[in-house]
Amino acid sequence: MRNIMLTRIDDRLIHGQVVTAWIRRYPINRILIVDDELAKNRLMERIYKAAAPVGVEVLIKSVEDAVSWLQEEGEKGENILILVKVPEVLEALLERQIPIEKVILGGMGARKGRKTFIKNVSASEEEIQSFRNIADRGIEIVYQLIPDEKETSIKKLL
Repeated sequence: MRNIMLTRIDDRLIHGQVVTAWIRRYPINRILIVDDELAKNRLMERIYKAAAPVGVEVLIKSVEDAVSWLQEEGEKGENILILVKVPEVLEALLERQIPIEKVILGGMGARKGRKTFIKNVSASEEEIQSFRNIADRGIEIVYQLIPDEKETSIKKLL
């Protein structure tokens, strides 16, 4: 099994906070974006790879391909940040026995069907239920925009 260092929900995926804060705080050398649609989009793949800092490999995989890849034997010194846009993707990974110990919730933007959940996170009823399902597995979910910010458990909001 590969070494998952961090797991984060953030619909912007790779952006300034990820690059400047999370990767500097943790020795991340691989970012795995799990998204079925993005896995088919070569243009966006090139854009996300270009947005990553030097020395950090970016992989974009569908849920099924990510599960297969994560179950492989990891490389020495490998530290992976899993990025997803929505909690349902993490549920799919968990259902396939991918070990995730903690989820860091970043931004999920406002859009039709979503309401404000916490700070700059909007979520639909289905997404909130997905948070519950993840938490019911004993996995801690915290809101934390940047590493220097105090973690806020979302358990009370569920």
